[in-house]
Amino acid sequence: MDVEPGELTVGQLAQRSGVAISALHFYERQNLIISRRTAGNQRRYKRDTLRRVALIRIAQRVGIPLSEVAAILALLPENRTPTRQDWEHISERWQAELDRRILHLEQLRDDFKDCVGCGCLSLDRCALANPHDALAAKGPGPQRLQTPTGAPCHPNRCA
Repeated sequence: MDVEPGELTVGQLAQRSGVAISALHFYERQNLIISRRTAGNQRRYKRDTLRRVALIRIAQRVGIPLSEVAAILALLPENRTPTRQDWEHISERWQAELDRRILHLEQLRDDFKDCVGCGCLSLDRCALANPHDALAAKGPGPQRLQTPTGAPCHPNRCA
């Protein structure tokens, strides 16, 4: 079967990761995971590919584009199994982006029902939060939901 210790066939990887074989082939075409080919042209994956696939699935579940996942996975070494330090490094690199995404999701969950800070004055509450569209003087966009530099923040907590 030409499987070396610590390697998985595509079927084994699919079974262990819960991802269809066709999806694994797609991930490989997108350079998210890599395999070696046997003399019979069959794919063999290092066991650490399971962790990469798990990261891809979690990222997809929360709406992170595969191009961003590829960029973060590119920081991992290809010639050896990533260590705990390698995973901590990419986690730290991704922390600010993930925090920004979480804040945007919290804004959508908590603030959209009342006001999106756009200055539209289309809801009764807008007349209280932004009388006479005073926020328009600060510039375009949801002024109550971003700092002067455009970074997201919760209403009334912007710097």
